[in-house]
Amino acid sequence: MARGEAQRPNILFFLVDDMGWQDTSLPFGPEKTRLNELYRTPHMERLAAKGVKFTHAYACSISSPSRVSLFTGANVVQHRVSNWTLHKDTPTDRASDVLDFGEWNYNGLCPVEGVGHTFHAKCLPQILRENGYTTMMVGKAHFGAIDTPAADPLAIGFDYNVAGHAAGAMGSYLGEENYGNIGNEWAKVWGVPDLEKYYGSSTFLTEALTLEAKRLIDTALVKEKPFFLYMSHYAVHAPYKEDKRFIERYKNRGLSQAQAEYAAIVEGMDKSLGDLMDYLDEKGISENTVVVFMSDNGGYINSRGDDMNAPLSGGKGSLLEGGIREPMIVYWPGVSRAGSEEDMPVIVEDFFPTFLEMAGVKRYRTPQRVDGKSFVPVLRGKNIRGERPLFFHYPNNWGERKGIVGVPQSAIIKGNMKYIYCYENGESFLYDLDRDISERHNLMNDRMYAEVADVLRRELSDYLRRQKANMPVDKRSGEQVAYPDGKK
Repeated sequence: MARGEAQRPNILFFLVDDMGWQDTSLPFGPEKTRLNELYRTPHMERLAAKGVKFTHAYACSISSPSRVSLFTGANVVQHRVSNWTLHKDTPTDRASDVLDFGEWNYNGLCPVEGVGHTFHAKCLPQILRENGYTTMMVGKAHFGAIDTPAADPLAIGFDYNVAGHAAGAMGSYLGEENYGNIGNEWAKVWGVPDLEKYYGSSTFLTEALTLEAKRLIDTALVKEKPFFLYMSHYAVHAPYKEDKRFIERYKNRGLSQAQAEYAAIVEGMDKSLGDLMDYLDEKGISENTVVVFMSDNGGYINSRGDDMNAPLSGGKGSLLEGGIREPMIVYWPGVSRAGSEEDMPVIVEDFFPTFLEMAGVKRYRTPQRVDGKSFVPVLRGKNIRGERPLFFHYPNNWGERKGIVGVPQSAIIKGNMKYIYCYENGESFLYDLDRDISERHNLMNDRMYAEVADVLRRELSDYLRRQKANMPVDKRSGEQVAYPDGKK
């Protein structure tokens, strides 16, 4: 570490893909559940014992929107990358009989102006690099469509990138299958890049990425500057494969093949976290390294069962709690309170100003508005609670449906109350999350809550209207659908 850098921490941001709030042996709710007993994640437990467990952490319901919010500080309503991205100039919405999905930013994030259907922004790693950090990413990127600048993470400010490209999933978890690089057109899209040294081996993708992260930590330490490492696992995204290191444990417990595969992938992800924490210790830098754990959206349930996010309802692709509430842990040596728990709601765009404050970056300019709020004061033990509204916007058609999973919808959470509006049929939902975390009891027809519903409906509509949110279009009229308050 160069002179004057001792107070500037390294930052290891460990992001998991599609991991639900309950996919861990570490309870994030008030009591241990069946799912907490099912999974084995001792290193998440270890990290929580050292840091702060956030029980009300939120992201978007789909990958690309969360990742764009993370690296720009912008809410999805501002950046308009409201669904997942892949091919240039090609929306990913499944066709609907009722709605079209308008001009959202299906080319994703972009560090330069002038590329159509992109969100022009200055990104977190670029600002950190300009302020003396070595910036590195390993794993899934999913920032921009193929053949747009942000398909390459180096374009948004990373000094090093291993395995990140435009795709939002991997061709295969298996080294024996070259991680999906099998020489056809499909492989060009989904095959994980940069891992040729592991081809044909028994090295599971999660382990290969962990080894590469260790290598980059060594590279960063030679530079004697603080580093930002974005450890962005493809795990625990489908399609699942057997992680032979762990799967027999779950088969022996009577789980189905699919459930055992998933549980083993979760445990392998947790091993990666532990291995990196051990490596920080080995290199003598653990006391100057912030470690943050988060998931990019809620757990995928469509092939796994409706109860696989219990006690939360719904899952990936919905604005029910199962689709947006995430496991989150923050350890900042010398700052965060060991073994503590925090119920202040935070949202994915809050990481942008938080990481910059941790890094001591006070002055920066961005073309985008920063919607996120730093939660550093909370880590320092300050009480900054209030009823800050959190806004969620998914005006798209994911392609998979189950209940309101995948349905075009928007939502607001304020205090303990949550309001969801669905655009296809105008259906509304109101929940008291303190009393009904499973969202079983819709209070929209309860006269006691009529005023609350009206206030939240108006506040959500005013926000969408004021920010000029991208909205679905009614196929019958050719006009934009009404906002949740019934007005256009």
